[in-house]
Amino acid sequence: MHPSRSSHSSCAFLPVIAATGSEGVPNWATQQRRLLDAASKAVHPFLQRYTRDDGTVIWRDAWPGMDGSDDAYEGFASLPLLYLLGGSDELLALGRKQWEAMTRQFTAYGQVYREFDAYYDWMHHGESSHLLYYLGLADPADAAFRERAVRFAGMYLGEDAEADNWDAERKLIRSPINGSRGPRFGMTAEDWCTHRAVLDHYLAPYEDLPGYPTNHDPQTKLQWTDDAVFAEILKLMNERMARGDVPLNLTATGLLTHAFLYTGEEKYRQWVVDYYEAWCRRTEENGGLMPDNVGPNGRVGECMDGKWWGGYYGYRWPHGWRNLAEATLVAAGNVLLLTGDLGCLDLPRSLLDGFWALAEERDGSFRVPHRHGDGGWFDYRPPNPDFWVHLYHLSQSVEDLDRLDRFPDRDQWPARPGGFGKSPIVHRTEPWLAWLVGDNPQYPIDSLTWACQEVDRRLDVIAHDDSVPADQDVHHWQQRCPVFAGPLPQQMLGADTVYHGGLLQARLRYFDPVQRRSGLPEGVAALVAELSAEAAVVTLANTDPSAAREVLVQAGAFGEHRFTEVVSVGHDGSDDGPESVNAPRFQVRLAPASQVTLRSGMERYVNRPTYDLPWG
Repeated sequence: MHPSRSSHSSCAFLPVIAATGSEGVPNWATQQRRLLDAASKAVHPFLQRYTRDDGTVIWRDAWPGMDGSDDAYEGFASLPLLYLLGGSDELLALGRKQWEAMTRQFTAYGQVYREFDAYYDWMHHGESSHLLYYLGLADPADAAFRERAVRFAGMYLGEDAEADNWDAERKLIRSPINGSRGPRFGMTAEDWCTHRAVLDHYLAPYEDLPGYPTNHDPQTKLQWTDDAVFAEILKLMNERMARGDVPLNLTATGLLTHAFLYTGEEKYRQWVVDYYEAWCRRTEENGGLMPDNVGPNGRVGECMDGKWWGGYYGYRWPHGWRNLAEATLVAAGNVLLLTGDLGCLDLPRSLLDGFWALAEERDGSFRVPHRHGDGGWFDYRPPNPDFWVHLYHLSQSVEDLDRLDRFPDRDQWPARPGGFGKSPIVHRTEPWLAWLVGDNPQYPIDSLTWACQEVDRRLDVIAHDDSVPADQDVHHWQQRCPVFAGPLPQQMLGADTVYHGGLLQARLRYFDPVQRRSGLPEGVAALVAELSAEAAVVTLANTDPSAAREVLVQAGAFGEHRFTEVVSVGHDGSDDGPESVNAPRFQVRLAPASQVTLRSGMERYVNRPTYDLPWG
């Protein structure tokens, strides 16, 4: 995983593509700008309702346990993301302000220490990190956030004595619970105090707990709110889960990649590669199936009586294999970004293929097992295509596209409505994938219409929210955030993001060379219509009837790709032939009310990725 990578910088000369024809402004372009503008303006009623003048959330005076800061940061991650796309200038400054405010507030609560989560798992660290990553991508010149990136990465490099999370000899993170105070080898009742009522509804983490039924029903739930039961659960969790490494920690590769994107320092890239290869070796030694735990000495099942399943956020508890799939895809995307080696995708591919091979017809539908316990695989459910879409988006291989065609409900994907779960920074993948392969022509308008309605709905919820802080849970403001990107990263950038801590994996990115800022210029929209391993097709439209616009188009969110050539395609499919580019960027001049479709040849993952802006 060590191919050579070329560096790149802003060139004095860039190829310029001119769009002069006026074919009218397409409806999708008008809708994109409407969403950008509405979501940008929505930041004011949102912040006025839920934050104080200093940015801290109007909430409780105290919040114990180790949970919460992840949701606080995540509630504002869409501010710099929307700015990156072309949202209002103030979103960047407000995003910085909210990061600082959440850090102060949750430091006072006790979850954050030295500006980073004191200790928690990387599903939640990953959620926290989106705001940090988008701020770096939007404005790498901010010295304070650059310093933070280096300092936080040092907590996993062995450079911070107080945060001794890394075992350099065994290439493992020393506990599933880790952070700025180092590994957490013993969890306390207070750590879980905000979770206990929620975890009553989860299956029990082990089958040998007191009170577990003799029939060993793997779906059994135990009462975490019962003090005696909770004491037994906590005792076994500390014995079995608190020491050693788990695949979920692979999400930490995003933090180290974040530091590399600022600095270009080899030590960060090498750490990501070394840690990923360590989990590849553990998978190979476990017969090709990734284990969900290794002990402090690096042995599979060392704290689990030899079992390769049963670790923290592993095959059994709390969510099953989807956490392993997410973390593996996050890490594989980071390794691919840093090395250009597509072979790194074999690890998540083998994991997904393994679960597909276990599929069965149950209750009249195609299902795969999601958990493993003492009695084998259980919890059979329809597979979530998001993981396979993430894999295909990274690889762009025919074989991975064929994997998606195996889904029994594949023909229903174009009709799927918009959706995102609880976060405004990710969007449903199935209708977008159907659009890219030509099966869903209504996707741009349908998804934009839904997203605009969602902004309006959230604003209405805010206007009528008469709840009081004591009754609000930690997701309250996050679930109401109307600064909503929706499908825009997919449509504009050809981008995909793995929810719990993935970087923005985008085929294209745009800059305004006149205002010298990230994002599309005012009035400009972009629609990526096709993606392949060698090319991308995008239409740029200027919705302004009187003013021309200049757009800088970049190959990849981090300049990691290189354009080989670009062809301007007319409405009738005609073109004037390719124009050579051989650079990470080219410029487009858009006349008033004009549009141009560009078919760009591309070599992927050939440049050193960086946060650097085109003008340095």
